[in-house]
Amino acid sequence: KLCEGILNILEKDTKTSCQVACLEALRILSRDKKVLVPVTTKRNMQILMRLAKLDIVEDPLERVSEFPVIVEALKCLCNIIFNSAVAQKLSLELNLAAMLCNLLEKCKDQQFVDDIKCFDLRLLFLLSLLHTDIRSQLRQELQGVQVLTQALESSLSVRWTEEYKAAEDRDRPPLSLQETDCAIEALKALFNVTLDSWNVHSKNESHQFRYMAAILRHCLLTTGPTEDKTEELH
Repeated sequence: KLCEGILNILEKDTKTSCQVACLEALRILSRDKKVLVPVTTKRNMQILMRLAKLDIVEDPLERVSEFPVIVEALKCLCNIIFNSAVAQKLSLELNLAAMLCNLLEKCKDQQFVDDIKCFDLRLLFLLSLLHTDIRSQLRQELQGVQVLTQALESSLSVRWTEEYKAAEDRDRPPLSLQETDCAIEALKALFNVTLDSWNVHSKNESHQFRYMAAILRHCLLTTGPTEDKTEELH
């Protein structure tokens, strides 16, 4: 009942501070699988997707004041999808993976969106891990390899000297914690999406995998903010 009450409030146009507080409470509650059973419905998933800006609209993310709401809604969706088989099935019906790829596109060249990117990528990782149909959809329909490779390239701030050769800057400072976390989530999702890619059939696929290999090499030469984070990245 508490979760339903929170979602009823979130369905209305309330103040940003109220939305964040409600989403933080829901995130904590959503760690309990038993609590999720009555609230994992299409309507409730759509409420959270709307708050997370998961839609097909091409409008850029302009209102920085809304960013904490987007992040908290993404965190809630991560918990719900991880803990609920029903939510995993609904994700395919609601075309959640396509919406997440669209949100990543909106984050391009934007400031203050690292947390949004990180939890968007984490949700893509979870979907590609837990739902084989979504994994196939990402690979075949949504150009998931390209989308995730570009997200990884952006997180690592790769500069190119040749088509498949990244610049090596040994004096470059370590990645920030947010950049490292984004890169790690992109790598995890890429692993799932490319898991069954033993046969490369087209010229475009060949280019994509050579491009990805160059970024992965650059990643191995990159350090994170701490030894533990660098080890996790590698």
